[in-house]
Amino acid sequence: MNIIVCVKQVPDPEIPPAKFQIDPEKKQVIPPPGVPPVISVFDERAVEAACRLKDEHGGKITAISMGSEQAADVIKHTIAMGADEGFLIHDPLFENLDSFGTAYVLSKAIQKIGEYDLVLCGREAADWGAEQVGSILAEMLGIPVVTRVFDIQAVDGALRVKRVVSDGFEVLEAPTPCLATVSGEIGLPRLPTGVRLMMVRRKQIPVWKAQDIGVESSELDKVNAHTEITALSVPTRKTECEIITGDTPGDAAVNLAVKLAELM
Repeated sequence: MNIIVCVKQVPDPEIPPAKFQIDPEKKQVIPPPGVPPVISVFDERAVEAACRLKDEHGGKITAISMGSEQAADVIKHTIAMGADEGFLIHDPLFENLDSFGTAYVLSKAIQKIGEYDLVLCGREAADWGAEQVGSILAEMLGIPVVTRVFDIQAVDGALRVKRVVSDGFEVLEAPTPCLATVSGEIGLPRLPTGVRLMMVRRKQIPVWKAQDIGVESSELDKVNAHTEITALSVPTRKTECEIITGDTPGDAAVNLAVKLAELM
């Protein structure tokens, strides 16, 4: 089974809130100094799903990531987990794309890779949480998509998956090739082995530019973008406390009841 996994590098969600900053003019997050970015948590679960299928059925896992040169570390992480190879998609043309632009670039990279049975993505990116790229990517590739999957089994040339819903889960079957977005309910991902960590430490990750995968710059024109960030700000938290008193505990209780009634 040939599996392609799309992974993304995001700011470490464990950074102290005081270190999280944004540039409101550029509408971008400022990378905190001294804190390296990490693989998106749901994408790491997608790699785990791919590794489980490979453990059972064999095959090949290819990881791709669109991002800065630092994103090569994410590819190395997937290889340390069990992926066979990976490609970094990096070009100034790809900066600050919306979900549609990101899906377009990934689709061109997948077409360059060639034949595949399954494409896996995280259910959403851990930074923006839009939960759009996987479904848009499947439409661009012209293949079926199942979202929020937490179990995947290969059965008689098709894939049988369990999908999270509000009151439990659904069991669905999809023909191959298809795309699935993987949810956190799949469980904790495996840890990279020491041997594989040493193997990937000095590994050179191939970098694909726009011309390498046949991307048309007109498709990424910001004027024609489907979505636009109009403002970006850090939420402010404000708490207020009022002490309700009384001459006696009974008076305090009455005063509290009166105050609650006023607020309703």
